[in-house]
Amino acid sequence: MTCRSALLLFPVLLLLSLPCRADGGGDPPETVARYSQAIPLSLAQAVGIALSPGGNTRIRIAQELVRQAEARSVQSRAALLPNIDASVSQQSMTRNLAAFGIRIQLPIPGYESPTFVGPFNIFDARAGASLNVLNLSSIRRYQASRRGIRQAEAEQEYARDEVRSTVARVYLSLLKARAGEEAARSSVALAERLLELAEDRKSAGAGTGIEITRARVQLANERQRLLAAENEVERARFQLLRTLGLDMDLEVEPIEKMTFEPMEIQDPRQALETALESRADWKAQQKKEETARLSHSAARMERLPSVSLFADYGAIGSSIHNAVPTRAYGFAVEVPIFDGGRRDGRRAESSSRLRQEREILDDLRKQIELDIRLALDSLQSADLQVAAAEEGLNLAQDELARAQRRFMAGVGSSIEVTDAQTRLERARDNRIQALFIHNSARIDLHSAMGTIRQMIPGDGKHDQEH
Repeated sequence: MTCRSALLLFPVLLLLSLPCRADGGGDPPETVARYSQAIPLSLAQAVGIALSPGGNTRIRIAQELVRQAEARSVQSRAALLPNIDASVSQQSMTRNLAAFGIRIQLPIPGYESPTFVGPFNIFDARAGASLNVLNLSSIRRYQASRRGIRQAEAEQEYARDEVRSTVARVYLSLLKARAGEEAARSSVALAERLLELAEDRKSAGAGTGIEITRARVQLANERQRLLAAENEVERARFQLLRTLGLDMDLEVEPIEKMTFEPMEIQDPRQALETALESRADWKAQQKKEETARLSHSAARMERLPSVSLFADYGAIGSSIHNAVPTRAYGFAVEVPIFDGGRRDGRRAESSSRLRQEREILDDLRKQIELDIRLALDSLQSADLQVAAAEEGLNLAQDELARAQRRFMAGVGSSIEVTDAQTRLERARDNRIQALFIHNSARIDLHSAMGTIRQMIPGDGKHDQEH
């Protein structure tokens, strides 16, 4: 073997000995340093942060809605409990009797009826109580308010599930952006090695200037792709921090990777049954329909008579020293007769609201079934895409290796290497996209079935060090 042949063969062996990973090559030292300073964050930890009291805004809003429902229930219950009040007053009064048509006639010569009396004092200390003994409308309203609390709690759980799904999707987007950045860095490293190889060939007298120019153009293109990939990582990181309710200056680094986890394709009917048993929004809408039904019943019962008890006891006099006790007690029966149509209007409105909630419940069931079928189809298609992407990636890697060997042997051109490198980049992007679609379909299916909390538990707590 001549010295010139050995000189040409050494770069080929060096190039083929370097690893070429589908998820990107090794990171430069400055990249490793940057990510080593970031806080490592898993998906479970991210969900825990979002579900914590200071996390996602939607969780705090849902908690306030539960408190509002509890306060409305307390107000409705007040109509069924005794109402007790007390008062103490001391008054100094004057009166114009003529204004009230009062004239006192006495058979006394020269007597004239006074028109102005006073001042005189009145002291009154009194306590009163009232109780609705029978008011079916108030009872129904209280029952509706209790259903409202259950509805708000179910909506709170649905909000937690939605936050889980949202965090999982945003976290997955960051994983995809990170994988794209790693693939872009690997492509830059490969382009740099090819440029060095072209320069070595020209130095040895076996290459041309156009090959060096072509390699430099390819390297410039790869560096531009890397800049775009880095920007996409930053965008995904900001979106994740916003979703978690964290400060935008915080550096976080996902510790997980996009992987392929086969999932059994379930029967749509069985998945629908699971969803109707598990989905919090379905339970919330059922409670909402029950609340509307009880409210409608309360509006109808407003036409029924109501019975109440009342009692009043106190002392009255010109002062506290000469006050004498007085009392009053009894019961009252109120029979509604005519109120200008207000009761009829409330009854018609509550009836319309009940029909509306039933329509929403029926439409939600159809939407759940649609979500499940779409998620199952997407998952099945994603599995096939992952398999095709894996095969395409293996073929592209083999093609690039063959093109490099042909180029070094002098039987191929640098165009073949550049084309093979471009196809390898596309194969890497296809694999990343296929894994992203697969994991997104898994999230969509668990969300549609209401089992997202089993996929990503997240207890609302997170490590203090994070």
